[in-house]
Amino acid sequence: MVDESSSRRTFLSNVAFTSAAIVAGASTGSLVQGPAEPAHALGGGGLAKVNAKLSGYGLPPMKKFPDGFSPLLEIWGKGRNRTPLLVNFAHPLDWVVTLPSQDVNGEDGTIQAGEYAKGDTATLFVYADPGKVKDIGSQPKKFFEDAIIKAISQKGANIYQDFKVIATEAVKGEYKEQEYVLVDFKYTLLTGAGFEVQRRGIASVTSEGDAVQVLWTATISARFKKLEPNLRSIAQSFRCYADGLDLIVPVRPQLEDDY
Repeated sequence: MVDESSSRRTFLSNVAFTSAAIVAGASTGSLVQGPAEPAHALGGGGLAKVNAKLSGYGLPPMKKFPDGFSPLLEIWGKGRNRTPLLVNFAHPLDWVVTLPSQDVNGEDGTIQAGEYAKGDTATLFVYADPGKVKDIGSQPKKFFEDAIIKAISQKGANIYQDFKVIATEAVKGEYKEQEYVLVDFKYTLLTGAGFEVQRRGIASVTSEGDAVQVLWTATISARFKKLEPNLRSIAQSFRCYADGLDLIVPVRPQLEDDY
């Protein structure tokens, strides 16, 4: 059995030579301060850059993704109100990327990519309620229903109905004993204008650090057959890491006025 403190020290030693550049915000872009170029503009050529950063963290390289896709590598949780996660996935090159916002109160929002006018999205959701979940691949269907329903209903529980998990598949990650569960699902979106929109999606669910992480992708049902390969590629590419990040990600210090 690997000692957790030893594993943590190994991780930190792997990033020691890159942490100074990360904190300073290197001219080529910084994971901590935000990339100097748009994350969605890297294209296929950006894979080498992303894998170089992953290597600096002592993490496995990102696998090759389909042509027309772009890699994204970003830290969620730079504010003192969150525990940081290193998030990695690929998305279509023409999708718009949205990152969390930062202010004096901490961090808000999430990592998201999409072609929003057509209803195509990929969104990270961090589900804190269950805490750390070991052996996530053996969890019952109800667990994944709860996690994804929570993810899609952030703007209100009354915006969806008829949610159903269609299928689940557990897959092994490349780092340590990581496991991801791919979940096919469908639901009906209730719009503010009173319309009902049938939607289909594919999510990837894992548990790193002290929470469960969900990267869920979805589109309208009429477009699902065409978009399914892309949505599945996004979900399959999702990787999430937590080891040691809380010790190297700078956050705003607690002030007396905050107490």
